[in-house]
Amino acid sequence: MEQTVVYDSYWRFAAERHRMYLRRLSNPVGPFTDDPYLSSYRFTNSFRVADRVSQYLISEVQYRSDRSQAPSELFFRTLLFKIFNRIETWELIEAEMGSVAWQSIDLDQVSAVLDGAMMRGTPIYSAAYIMPAPRLGRVRKHANHLRLLETMMEGGLPGRIERAPSLSAVYDLLRPWPGIGDFLAFQYAIDLNYSNMISFDEGDFVVAGPGAVDGISKVFNSTGDRDAREVIHHMVDIQESEFSRLGIDFPGLFGRRLQPIDCQNLFCEIGKYARVAHPEVTGKSGRTRIKQGYGGEGPLPQPRFPPRWHLKVPTFDAPAYVPAQGFLL
Repeated sequence: MEQTVVYDSYWRFAAERHRMYLRRLSNPVGPFTDDPYLSSYRFTNSFRVADRVSQYLISEVQYRSDRSQAPSELFFRTLLFKIFNRIETWELIEAEMGSVAWQSIDLDQVSAVLDGAMMRGTPIYSAAYIMPAPRLGRVRKHANHLRLLETMMEGGLPGRIERAPSLSAVYDLLRPWPGIGDFLAFQYAIDLNYSNMISFDEGDFVVAGPGAVDGISKVFNSTGDRDAREVIHHMVDIQESEFSRLGIDFPGLFGRRLQPIDCQNLFCEIGKYARVAHPEVTGKSGRTRIKQGYGGEGPLPQPRFPPRWHLKVPTFDAPAYVPAQGFLL
C-alpha cells in the first residue's frame, strides 16, 4: 500500500489522543496536550468504548445494578438509548416515566415526552450519527423510530440476536431493518456486544463507515487490492510494530490493544485531523473545516468496561455519574 504523509500522523494521533484521555482521568485541570489541533478541536477517543456516550451506555444503561439483565431488556434499553445517542434524551425519558423497561413502558407516552421536548426547542438526537427516519406511518421522526423499536421487540429480534453465532451475524440481523443500513447496524452490534446479551471478540468483524473511507483515502494514496475492511484489519495487526518504529510508548486501554472498531474510528478522526494538519491531502470528501471545538475540562467519571474484558483499571479520584447537564465534552 502506498502511504501518504498522513500515515505516521495516524499513529501519532492515536497515541496522543489516548494520552489526553489518560491525563484527564488523572488530572481534570489540564493542560492535556500541546498538540495545537487536538487542543483546539473535538476528536473522539482512540478507544471507542472510552467515549462519553459509550461509557454512559455501559455504566448507566446496561450494567447499573438495579436494571434487568434479561436479554430482551438489554436489547431494548441499548437500542432505545442508541437510536437517539444522547444522554439528555435518556435522562429526560427516565425523569418523566421512571426506570426504562420493555415490560412496563408505554412508547406512546415516550413519544409524547419527546414531542414536548421538541416544542421547547430541546434537541433529542445526537449530531454524531445521521439517523434516517424509517417510514412506519407516524408523523414525527422519533415516533417512527419508537415504532421501529417496538416492531423489533414484537418480532422477536432480541432472541435471534442472542442466538446469533457471530458478530457479523448480529450485524446481518440488524442491517435490513428500515433506517438502519450498514454503518448503524455495525455500531449497534458493537453496542450490544458491550452488554451481557452477547459475547463476541471485537476483532472478528468490522464495517467501514463513510468517514473511515475518507480517512483511508488520506492515509494511503493506494491500498492495492485491499478493501476498507482489509485495510482496517491490517492496521490492527501492525499496531505494535508501527508504534515501536515511531518510538511511541502506547500502553493501550489498560492493557487492551486497539480493535478494528477503534482503528475504524481512528480513520474517521484522522480524516478530520488532516483537514487542519495536512490540508494539502484532500481525500474523498473534500471537506476543509472542523465544526466542533474542544471543550475537555473537568473530571471524568470512573471508567467502566465490559466485565468479561478483565481490564485492570486503576481507581481514579473520579465522581459518580451526574445528570447530563453536568457533563462537558
